[in-house]
Amino acid sequence: MTKIILADNQSIFRAGVAKTLALQDDIRIVAQCMDSDRLVQAVRTFRAAVVLFAASLQPNLPDLIQTARVAGSKLIVIAENTESLHTYAVPGFDGVVFRDIAGPLLVDCIHSVAAGHTYLQEKLGRGMAEEVDAVGARVRDRLTPKEIKIVALIVQGFKNKEIARQLGTTEQVIKNYLRNVYDKTGVSDRLELALFTIHHRTLADAAAVAGGQMDLQTSRA
Repeated sequence: MTKIILADNQSIFRAGVAKTLALQDDIRIVAQCMDSDRLVQAVRTFRAAVVLFAASLQPNLPDLIQTARVAGSKLIVIAENTESLHTYAVPGFDGVVFRDIAGPLLVDCIHSVAAGHTYLQEKLGRGMAEEVDAVGARVRDRLTPKEIKIVALIVQGFKNKEIARQLGTTEQVIKNYLRNVYDKTGVSDRLELALFTIHHRTLADAAAVAGGQMDLQTSRA
């Protein structure tokens, strides 16, 4: 049985990964963490585990590597889609994957690292990735600017009430928008919507831009 420590500050992405790994008979999640302090504590507590953590947590990497070595654990970093593989392809890390990795590939990565191998996810060139992601482009073009803003907030883990407050409207209006978004994307709930967005780079980039614009407007206010 491979023990997994899962650490990510994006709650919906963390839930999606947990859902994927729960289907594997030989993998068991022993701890889930939302910040770097809890991550280090979990690595000290659960020895001989595979540690799957997001680079966005910004842990003290030398300390984390040393703690994992003492615990006999292996480290897989989840890099952001915009980052370079070479940033994390360094001694101390046993695997590097990107946030848009598909579920089956993530499982393959964990099995490979648990068996003592190093796993580096290959990343398509920008032009090729956009060509492959025709589905994401079509969905992006179907969504209105306000719907894309809502998608961005869903990916960040906001609830309907919080989204309504951010956009200056009511919770019922947000629910109505979400029904339209679900129809356009072919998903059935917010978790599926977040995972669909993360795994379709063209849509994820549009949501990231929308989210950045909202952050800028909030800071000016």
